[in-house]
Amino acid sequence: MTSTQIDNRVRKLKALEAEQKKLEAEAEAIKTELKAELEAIEAEELATTNFTIRWKEVISNRLDSKALKLAMPTVYEKFCKSSTTKRFTIA
Repeated sequence: MTSTQIDNRVRKLKALEAEQKKLEAEAEAIKTELKAELEAIEAEELATTNFTIRWKEVISNRLDSKALKLAMPTVYEKFCKSSTTKRFTIA
């Protein structure tokens, strides 16, 4: 690929990412409206003709790795697992 072709692909990518951000913001606004409706009727679930909308509290338990590392560094080291990834950036 030539430098010009790469520049064109980057421009296209940037335009698509901008459009994606716009669409994500629009989707988030709609979600906020639906959540407000559920709050207004004081419900966690709402059934329509075609959809069931739920907005419920979910409790999850996660390991606090920073606290574990401070309290039990040898246990932390024993069970710590490293991972390697690649990061793609355009500046």
